[in-house]
Amino acid sequence: MIDVHRLRVLRAVAEHGSFNRAATTLRMTPSAVSQHIAALERGLGHPVAERSTRGVTLTEAGRMLAETAETVTAELDRVRARIDRLAAGRPRLTVATFTSGGRHLLPGALSAFVTAHPEVELTVLEAEPETSLPMVRSGAADLALAYHFDGPLPSGTGLSWLPLLEDPLYAVLPAGHRLAERAAVEPAELAADRWVLGCLKTEAFLRRYADRAGFELLVAASTTDYFFAQTLVGAGVGVALVPHIALAPPAGTAVVPLAPPRPARHLGVAAPLHAPQPYAAALAQALRATAARDAEPGTTGPAA
Repeated sequence: MIDVHRLRVLRAVAEHGSFNRAATTLRMTPSAVSQHIAALERGLGHPVAERSTRGVTLTEAGRMLAETAETVTAELDRVRARIDRLAAGRPRLTVATFTSGGRHLLPGALSAFVTAHPEVELTVLEAEPETSLPMVRSGAADLALAYHFDGPLPSGTGLSWLPLLEDPLYAVLPAGHRLAERAAVEPAELAADRWVLGCLKTEAFLRRYADRAGFELLVAASTTDYFFAQTLVGAGVGVALVPHIALAPPAGTAVVPLAPPRPARHLGVAAPLHAPQPYAAALAQALRATAARDAEPGTTGPAA
C-alpha cells in the first residue's frame, strides 16, 4: 500500500524540484524528505526521482505517481473540510467568484437559493479562477463561478464544469474617438491607440492578438478592475477591451462591439468531479437560471 504522507512529500518534490525546498515547505529536514522518497521507491519497486547537481527530476513512474498524488490529496483535503463543517452543525456552503461575475450573476442566484434553503450558512469569497479552482479542488470552496478564454480551464483537473454563458468583449473608447460611431471595430484598427488594461487575462489576449497582427501594444494604464479601467477611458487616458457583463460605461465613453469572430469569456460553474457538496448543485442550477434569463432577447445589451 502506498503511504499518503509519502505521496504528499513526492508532490512537494515535484513542485519544487529540490529536496531542500520541499523540506522547507513541508517543515521537514532534507534527510527526512530523502528517506520518505527512498521508502516510496522501495515499496513501489521503481525509482521515482533522479538526483543531480541541478536538482531533482521525476522519472516517468514518479510523474505518474505525482499526478495521482495531486488528485488523492485534493480529495482528502476536501473530505476533511466537509467533516469539519459537519462538526459546526448548521450546513454551510462556500462559493468563490470573480468580481464581475459575482456582481452580475450571483445576487439573483443567491436570492433564489436563500429562499429555498434558509438553513444554509453561506460564505462568498472573491477570487480569480487561478485561485478559486484550486480552492474547489482542496475543499476550501464548494463551487466556483469562474471563466476562461480559449483553451482549457486553468487548474481544471478533477472538476466538473457547468457552462453558463458566453461573455463577449467590447471596445470602450473615449466619446470623441475616431471610431466611436462605428457599428463594429477590429482590435487592429486601434493599434496606434494607448490601452487601459482592466484584467491580466484580457492583457494576455491583447498581447497575443497584437503579436499575430504585427503591432506593438501601447499600454497607458494597467489595473485589475474593469470599472476603474472604464473611468480612465472616460478621462481620455486610452481605450480598453471590456467583457459584456463588466460594462458600466461612464459619461464620456462609447461602447463599440468587436467585429466577428468576437472574442469572449466562457462563464461557468466549477465543482468537484466526485462527491460534490449537496447544496452546491442547487446553487449551480440557480446560477444557470439567472444566466438563462440574462441571455433572453432584450437583456444582452451593455449595462448602463
